[in-house]
Amino acid sequence: MLPRVASKALEAAARTMPVVAVMGARQTGKTTLVRSQSWLSTYHYLTLDDLSVRLAAQEDPESLVAHSARMILDEVQRAKDLLIAVKRAVDSDPVRTPGRFILTGSANLLMLERLGETLAGRAGYVTLWPFTRRERLGTGQTGPWSELLAAPFSDWRDVIMARAAPEEDWEIAVRTGGFPVPALDLHDDQARATWFAGYVQTYLERDLPALRAVEQLADLRRLMRAASLRIGSVLNQADLARDVGISQPQVHRFLNLLEASFLAVRLPAYSVDRTRRLIKAPKIYWCDPAMALHLSGEPSPRGQHLENLVLLDLLAWRDSQVPSPDVLYWRTASGYEVDFVVEAPGRLLPVEVKASGRVTPSDARSLGAFLEEYPDLADGGLLLYAGRETFVLARGVLAAPWWAVC
Repeated sequence: MLPRVASKALEAAARTMPVVAVMGARQTGKTTLVRSQSWLSTYHYLTLDDLSVRLAAQEDPESLVAHSARMILDEVQRAKDLLIAVKRAVDSDPVRTPGRFILTGSANLLMLERLGETLAGRAGYVTLWPFTRRERLGTGQTGPWSELLAAPFSDWRDVIMARAAPEEDWEIAVRTGGFPVPALDLHDDQARATWFAGYVQTYLERDLPALRAVEQLADLRRLMRAASLRIGSVLNQADLARDVGISQPQVHRFLNLLEASFLAVRLPAYSVDRTRRLIKAPKIYWCDPAMALHLSGEPSPRGQHLENLVLLDLLAWRDSQVPSPDVLYWRTASGYEVDFVVEAPGRLLPVEVKASGRVTPSDARSLGAFLEEYPDLADGGLLLYAGRETFVLARGVLAAPWWAVC
């Protein structure tokens, strides 16, 4: 078991909430995560993949829940009344014992709907994303985003050098991705392609029909490919609907399903006015760059896939923080665009990603424009690229190898 960033978030949530739900896309390692935690070793573990457990949960869920004082319930979505029994057990406990139930499940759409309705105020949520690069390397970390936010720009180089990870070709990292099986157990593109094809087929033919979520699976498959070809682009649902040949409301519904399944990621736009963020179009990414590459059918990764790799690291870091910072993008009418803006209380960290091995001051223009726009909130910007040197590229802009940060 490689250490995961989400482990600390899981333990912290269990110290406060009576129920903790571990969420995430299928095959990100949710079961492995909860079963590997030493502090959960005394919990009674039940999986609804076991037919006898599933039948017991369907016939008498309250007796099943009362079986032990502390329980891990795996694949909890496979018995529809089990969450109601968990709710009753929590409500009947006068002290609302923290960490009493740990829930996991693969059908995240169903879990999200039922958890929101049944366990409101009773459950904490932990999101398990695919492996970050540092998790894959065995360090159980993300990049030093917290340290960069806390340090002045003049100290950023030292922060990065102190936490630098081993060098890696970004195209290989994209093809490897972060899903545990293709990232750790499969060692060639053909094997990974076979795995991703089976993954998508399972998602389309098992998960969604079981949820009665989609009837036109062929339309959804086309939309997934079209969206993956637009990775890193501002999302125009009307254009997407026209290209796929479906209605705009269908596009909206399909994207909601993909996002609720933790497969697609819609990145909001940054604005000081938070209301405007809601009406600006988001950018589209995927939970894993290797999946995005597979869905698109493209032979080679593009710079936007490197962006997606950096975003995965940012999302895993974000969801391990309390309170959770925001990760957004910035774009102006005059054409300036910054790939990612990390917003923490009183501080902004703009991040630009370039797939080239060399960068010049002209590559820092958007970051410079951002720093001029928000001088009181951001004292520096970070440009990640595919080279090897860490240096000040322009005023207030530090260029660093992507692999030294992620």
